[in-house]
Amino acid sequence: MGDAVSAPRVLVVEDEPNIRELVCLHLRHEGYTCEGVADGQAALGRAEAEPFDLLVLDVMIPGLDGLSLCRAVRNGRRNPDVPILMLTARRDEADKVVGLESGADDYLTKPFGVRELVARVRALLRRRRPTAGGDGTGRLPEEGAGVVKVQDLDIDLARRRVQAGGREVELTDQEFRLLHLLATHAGIVFSREALLAKIWRGNTYVTVRSVDTLVKRLRRQIEPDPANPKYLLTVWGVGYKFADV
Repeated sequence: MGDAVSAPRVLVVEDEPNIRELVCLHLRHEGYTCEGVADGQAALGRAEAEPFDLLVLDVMIPGLDGLSLCRAVRNGRRNPDVPILMLTARRDEADKVVGLESGADDYLTKPFGVRELVARVRALLRRRRPTAGGDGTGRLPEEGAGVVKVQDLDIDLARRRVQAGGREVELTDQEFRLLHLLATHAGIVFSREALLAKIWRGNTYVTVRSVDTLVKRLRRQIEPDPANPKYLLTVWGVGYKFADV
């Protein structure tokens, strides 16, 4: 557990007081600094005013619904890259996909167990984002970001370098950004549409098939056996994820 200065800052947006207090209680027990908000519009104000390391966000909240709040945070200047864990009573796969396409990183349905919630939060914070002590934008810095090590992959964000099994791998900018995104969210499923929005920002001349092509190219570069990938996994009917670590 970290101290009050270095502890990850979590914003919990939940209009049910009992759930909000329960989530905050257990996250504080984990050493996180937790702030609870009951209203979507108020939460957006907090997200625009302060850097956070994680948002735990209920879909059905007053003032501004969770999906709209998620999109607004992603389009904002303060916390555009903050990990977002969505909470919802809806269990349909379509609802999960909509949440992920709105910019959420993970999705948890109610009722949920506290241990599962904490595990999801830990996974999202496994690679600490330097929002609270960085430049105030919430974006990952280009220098001094360190190396992400996953199994025998080394991903150096600052130098844009990747090693697979000790072998230097030459990647295009898109290949690198896709790998970095998935590897730093291991186990989390991204739809093709979500990957389009995150990797091809501002480019309107691509389709979901462009994601499939990019994944195939990347697999040829980093997978020992591209036909039987162990890192970049297909989630049929949804999209792709990096293997759980």
